[in-house]
Amino acid sequence: MPWRSILAAALAAPVAWASWTAAQTQPAPSDPALPANWLSAWHAPAARERPLQIVHGISLGGQWPPGLEGHLAGKPPDAVARAVARFFQTRGLGGLVCNVAFDDYLRSEDAWRTLTTAVEACRDLGLVVWIYDEEGYPSGAAGGLVLRAHPEYEATALAYDPTRPDPFVLRPAYEHTHASNNYYAARRYINLLDDRAVQAFLESTHEAYWKRLGPHFGTTIEATFTDEPSLIAVNLGQLPDEVRKRVRVVDPLDPSVKPLPSVPWCDDLAEQYRHRYGEDLLSERTSLFVGDTDRDRNVRRQFWALVSDLVAQRYFGALQAWCRQHRVASSGHTLWEEALMHHPALEGNAIQALARMDIPGLDMLSSDPGAALSNGWVTAGLPSSAALVAGRRRVMTEVSDFSQKMAKLGPASLAQMRAAAAWQAAWGVTDFTLYYSLADRSAADYRAYGDFIGRLNAVLKPAQWNPTTLLYYPVYDLWAEYKPVAQPLQLGSQSARAQRIVHSFMRLGQTLQRHQIAFAMIDHEFLAAASVRADGTLEVAGRRFRAVVLPEDVELPGPTATVITRFETQGGRVLRDGAGKGLEGKARIEPLTPAYRLAPPGEGIVLGQFVREHRPLLLAVNVGREAYRGSLEVGHGQSRAWLRMDPATGRIEPCPGDEHGRLPLALASGETAMLVGPQAGDSQRRANTP
Repeated sequence: MPWRSILAAALAAPVAWASWTAAQTQPAPSDPALPANWLSAWHAPAARERPLQIVHGISLGGQWPPGLEGHLAGKPPDAVARAVARFFQTRGLGGLVCNVAFDDYLRSEDAWRTLTTAVEACRDLGLVVWIYDEEGYPSGAAGGLVLRAHPEYEATALAYDPTRPDPFVLRPAYEHTHASNNYYAARRYINLLDDRAVQAFLESTHEAYWKRLGPHFGTTIEATFTDEPSLIAVNLGQLPDEVRKRVRVVDPLDPSVKPLPSVPWCDDLAEQYRHRYGEDLLSERTSLFVGDTDRDRNVRRQFWALVSDLVAQRYFGALQAWCRQHRVASSGHTLWEEALMHHPALEGNAIQALARMDIPGLDMLSSDPGAALSNGWVTAGLPSSAALVAGRRRVMTEVSDFSQKMAKLGPASLAQMRAAAAWQAAWGVTDFTLYYSLADRSAADYRAYGDFIGRLNAVLKPAQWNPTTLLYYPVYDLWAEYKPVAQPLQLGSQSARAQRIVHSFMRLGQTLQRHQIAFAMIDHEFLAAASVRADGTLEVAGRRFRAVVLPEDVELPGPTATVITRFETQGGRVLRDGAGKGLEGKARIEPLTPAYRLAPPGEGIVLGQFVREHRPLLLAVNVGREAYRGSLEVGHGQSRAWLRMDPATGRIEPCPGDEHGRLPLALASGETAMLVGPQAGDSQRRANTP
């Protein structure tokens, strides 16, 4: 939508907003089967349940794009700010993810005044604000200010060049990395392993926001958003030529820097390695790049375990600590979540990094619902699993139709947007931040999308995501196998064992999801800390699990193997994938006894499983291309008391089952249904407790 139309609509919004609010708050028929607070939240979702629009360029007054000045004549900045905030509100949004303007970033007092006025307008309307913590991405550079003041804080790589007499090269990690190959800008990047660099980033950005907006922290300002930070010392490949020509080059690239296998480095890394392991890393650093002996693999495993802990503590942990001290949540997402083999190079251990966010997140670049069946489940499942094992509930997504638009298949339709949101909600996602363009769709469609998200969260956000199976995240094994390469990292460049593990993990996750078996992922560290219960369940962060699924060829570390052995001894189910005995089909996963079964099977149905106030909640989403018609087995004795809630329309209706405990389930392609069961009595609660 052109800015002229946007502002005109915003300035005319008081009447439109009043009409829309009245329509949303009309009394709905009471439903005695649901608590009153559920119904009121469902029929009029609050701002905090609705999606947030990502807006990087808040401008008021003379800073508006050319051609809009005439609409602003005689209107003070605070009035304009309120009108614009109201404009977003009438589109069904709950608030904004925003930042001080990128021009003269963090240094323009006019830009700070503009942002302050906008935040105050959001406060007046009850809208939520999150602070985006970078000028573009990846987060950490503070728009280049950190390295301008401290060039010694630049990301460093230990590169390996066997053609040199001394094959080891310590150099900046810039050329051939994500810092110089991203869609925003080619710009040098800080070292996330250097706590001094991270502190300088916090002082440049977070402290500046606190100085100007401190009274709003913990009220209107709810969280900060960090975008794609990574260890940077890996080649992710070049951008397409037509894109690369448009990318802004802040720091010129040196064409003489040749691509080399690299690992991240910092000044005290060798010292930290000696302190932890009692060994000299420098004398064994060749093993980081080549070698297949047990010793080589152990050096690599120890190195990446250390790097994982350092980045989790020094970057993600530092941001989390700052946010908690200033009454807001830390949030954001990492880079290339769907590419398991890239995790060691990018953040060491994705689950440990994400667990250090109060609201861990993901980047969902596609609104094609079918993404859930390929690799979308791992993209969404990692932050949801990190939140679960850390004892938290909220999970963020940055969602858009970027992939469709790049492929000239977009923009996404309202139906696609809803289905993409619903399958992520089924995976535990609660907070939706949007890169969708308002110009690509009507106000009615945007409002309908906001209502859809609001209704989902009105019921599911206070609920507990309830998987009862754990899929082992095999980063411990990938640390030992990973060998850096000079060219863009691909799974095919790694060992046969690494390829087997990754393929097995992805196949297992797809199989479990396509058979509606709710699962979370867990790494070796959280698994080693789990408690084995006498009833044959595994307790993680107060949650009980009945089964653990292990990818092919994994080697569990001692403490983790001990827990698994005790779990099996107590009657827990451990399924091991392996050559010729994988979990590809229904017969293979039958021992997991899913709580809810589709008849006939429907591989395109994503089924999220939740519990709220002792009621089972199911979110069924058809991400397939064909309609589904069948039934869902929910158990004998309770099937007649279920309800079906439609988040697209707000309609609630009975969904009685038959005498065999089967609910009818019909879903068109892209359709979503929320199914709510009866509240369990005391005896049922005890029987159903995992």
